[in-house]
This record gives sequence, structure tokens and C-alpha cells, in this order.
Amino acid sequence: MSDFDYRKYRPYRPLSLADRRWPNRAIERAPDWCSVDLRDGNQALVQPMSVAKKLEMFALLVELGFKEIEIGFPSASQTEYDFARRLVEKELIPDDVTVQVLTQARRELIERTFESLRGIKRAVVHVYNSTSPVQREQVFKAAKEEIIAIAVNGARLLEQGATRHPGVDWTFEYSPESFVDVCNAVIDVWQPQRGQKVVLNLPATVEMTTANVFADQIEYFCRHVSQREHIRVSLHTHNDRGCAVAAAELGLLAGADRIEGTLFGNGERTGNMDIVTMAMNLYSQGIDPKLDLADMSRIIEIYKRCTDMPVHPRHPWAGDLVYAAFSGSHQDAIRKSLAFHREHELPHWAVAYLPIDPKDLGRRYEEVVRINSQSGKGGVALVLERDHGITLPKWIHPAVSRVVQVEADATGEEISSRQILKLFEKEFLGIPEGWQLQGYDLHSESQRTHGKFRLGNTGAEVVLNGEGQGLIEALIDAINRRFGVSVAVAEFDDHAMSPGTEAKALASVTVEIAGKQASACCIDEDTSLASLQATLSAVGRALAAQSLRQAI
Repeated sequence: MSDFDYRKYRPYRPLSLADRRWPNRAIERAPDWCSVDLRDGNQALVQPMSVAKKLEMFALLVELGFKEIEIGFPSASQTEYDFARRLVEKELIPDDVTVQVLTQARRELIERTFESLRGIKRAVVHVYNSTSPVQREQVFKAAKEEIIAIAVNGARLLEQGATRHPGVDWTFEYSPESFVDVCNAVIDVWQPQRGQKVVLNLPATVEMTTANVFADQIEYFCRHVSQREHIRVSLHTHNDRGCAVAAAELGLLAGADRIEGTLFGNGERTGNMDIVTMAMNLYSQGIDPKLDLADMSRIIEIYKRCTDMPVHPRHPWAGDLVYAAFSGSHQDAIRKSLAFHREHELPHWAVAYLPIDPKDLGRRYEEVVRINSQSGKGGVALVLERDHGITLPKWIHPAVSRVVQVEADATGEEISSRQILKLFEKEFLGIPEGWQLQGYDLHSESQRTHGKFRLGNTGAEVVLNGEGQGLIEALIDAINRRFGVSVAVAEFDDHAMSPGTEAKALASVTVEIAGKQASACCIDEDTSLASLQATLSAVGRALAAQSLRQAI
């Protein structure tokens, strides 16, 4: 029998909550955030943060706007204790920030925890004990009543510790793994209705259910817990099933007030609830997240330096590739949608494939459209326009795109903006040997233009003469006479590349000879010269492609 056997597992049995109300609610404001990067995140690292790195991370969290920060487990190690003392003694905690420390429900650990905070103005002391059926039965081998007694004893020890350290604005926090009965027992000790600040923190220590089942649990808890109006309900979800953010969001709908999590979801196993993702989810819905994530690159830089952990390139909102489009259809939609947004001055963001404006997080539009073998004509045109000021007529997009596509297929790699420009210069702005326009003379007679065109690259000059209704028609007539071919102009465009009298002109031409087409462009301050040279280059390419080019 295979080791991969689903029959060894049982489905999680959800509680029955037929009159659930959370599905009809909407999140309208940000929760109270509490960062646990310095505790839960830190304990999950291969190499835990040094005091110096914890100080740098703490400074970043304060800068981002966190008002509650769990700084560690002071009774667990000397490093944790020293960090708490450093923050207090050096007065590094802003007046509007409350630090939080974790302890198990044991006398000696609680006493050490309060000692680590000696001299602080305000703090949350967070006590926990494991209460889940698996822990009760398999780890502690204790009855439910015995586990509740441990929680009650821990609650009393917190009261005693606070009494020994007066003059501090203490908040008590308790985290169980099974909720109502044990929490009500702790509430009976702390008496929040008499003014003691209390947080009840409900963890999904190991994520076992879909997010909607967790939301049902939270709504049930909020209905049945004692003194609900006098406590804050906090959530601490983990990501074992990949749904920590969804569970936290639905938990808010179900009545929670506060969310614990980490930057980019760092934490045990598959990680904690990702505050960056959840905050940006709110932001994208027009809700103030109460955190400033504008300089995302710097946030990532500090996070990586402090944790030695990467941020995935596809990480929601923050990854290097989340605003990059390689698909041709996506690129074309983004290009048109951005143009529509600018032209109509829309008051709210509504751009295809971009749920937010990348500039909000310090990203550049240059990073949005990127070119590889999957990219289309719209993307290449957008890169030339965006990065190099070259706006091409739509009919030439396929020809330019084909050139870039060949290069992408040949290398199997992404094609940079600089590479695209070089390919365009070589294949469209480059002048074929012998087709350089050295000069021209024009005069009009009887509503017809007569032209003399001097060509050559290496000193051997050839003169062509022709006439027609205008400049380009006269040149085509001259070419047809000289080479005995029939050249037709299939497409033509010229326009100024910028405002002003000194702007350069971009001319683009597609010609057809014997059923075959070729395209070329020219940029010059002389509009007429640009049009003539683009036409000559296109003809030269067409003749060379058919091996019909004659020596001139």
C-alpha cells in the first residue's frame, strides 16, 4: 500500500451555526494590528535575530505604524530578556506604542517576564497554555478541568505580578486553543468589567479547517463569551492550509477586533498570517490600513537582512513579479487601459490586470510590462513608447514584435528594454548598404513634384529622378524607373515625437514589391528627409530580402 493514503485522516467536524451573520457583513475599517515578527516570527528562523537585528526590525515596525508589537519571550532566553531591557532602559518605545511579551502560565516564568519590563510605562503581558484535545490527551494526559485550572492559575499569577509592579498600564492577554469555557474562567479572574484591560487571542495554532468554519467559530465565541463588550477579541491564524489571511478576514467579519501576524507571513511551518497581504487587501478596497507600506522595496530589504528569509517573487502585492506582465494580451490591455485612465482623468483606479497603482508601493511602470517569448506586439510597442519616447503607428507593431520574438525564442530569456531598442535601431532605423539619402532637390511644376535624389554610402553616389503628386510618390517613381520594379507604399505615417518647433520627426513606412512587404523607420529633425529615408530603407530591405537588389 502506498504511504500516500488519505484514509488515515478524518474530516474536521464544524460546529452548527445555522443563523451565522458574518457572510452578510463587510470589512469597513482596519483591525488593531499586532506584529509578532519579533517573537513568533523570530522563533521560526533557522538563525534567530540578534539584539541588533531585533532593534532594526523593531524600528521598522514602529515606522510602519504598528501600535502593538510583541517583542519576545523574555523568560525563554537571555537574548530575549536583554532585548526587552534594552528597549525599556534606552527609552526606545514611543509613547503611542505598546509592547507585548509572551509567557507560559508558570510562576517562575511569569515573574521573570514582569522583571524584564521593570520601569516600562505600558505593556501587554500575554499568557498561554495548550488546551486542544490532542495536547490534553496525548501531551499532558490531563482532563479538561485540569487544563482550565492551569489557565486560571496563570491568570491569577498575572494579577499578582502586576500588583508587584504598580504604576504601569497593564493589559492582560490570554491565548487558548479551545475557546469559550477556558476563556470564561480566565475572565472571571480578571474582571474586565471593573477596568482591567483584557485581550482574548484566539489562535488557529495549526490550521485545520476552511476559513468559513473558522469564522463560524469566532462568531460563536463572540456570542457566548462573558463580558464581550469589555474585552478585545484577537485572532492569530497560521497558514498550514494556505488560508491564514482569508481566515483572519472572515474572522473580522465574525466579530474580531484585533489581528496578530507578521510581515510577509514569516512563522512556524508554513507561516503566520501575513499582515502585508491583509493590509494591502484593505488598501485596494479603499480602506485605510493604518500602516504605511509605501516604500515596499525598503521594507523587503530590511526584512531580508533581519530574517535571512526571501520574499517570493510572486508574493501578493510585494513580490518582484506581481506587477509584471509577459503575456501579449495582458500587455495590450494594460497599455490601452493606462491610456484610457490618463485621457479620461478617472477619479478612481481601474486598470486592467493592475488591482492597484504600482507607484503606490514605489514600483515603476517600467517594471509592469516585460518582454519574453510569450509577449505580444502591444507590449513591445509600450516599452518603446514608455522607455524611449518612440510611439509607433499600430500597423507596424506586428513587424517590430516579430523581430523581438525571434530574439526571445533564440535566447529563451527575457528581453530587456535596452535590447528592444537596439533591435529596433538595427532592424528598422538601420539603413541598408547603398540606400543612404545624401541629398535631394525638389521643385513643383503643373501641380506635380519633380525630385532628384542622391543615394550612396561609401562615396559612390547614384542619382535618381522621378515625379509624382507629392514627395513620396516622386521618390517611388524614381526607384521604379531606376530598378525596373513596381514599388507600392502600403502604409505611411509621420509625426513629431514631442511638442515644439525643434521636435524630431518619426517616419514609418511599409512598402510592397512583388507581393512582399518590408518596413522601416527614420528619425530626423527634417520631416521630409525622415519620410524619404524611411521609404528608401524599406525598399532596400524589400529588395535585399528577395535577392533583387541591384548594384548602385
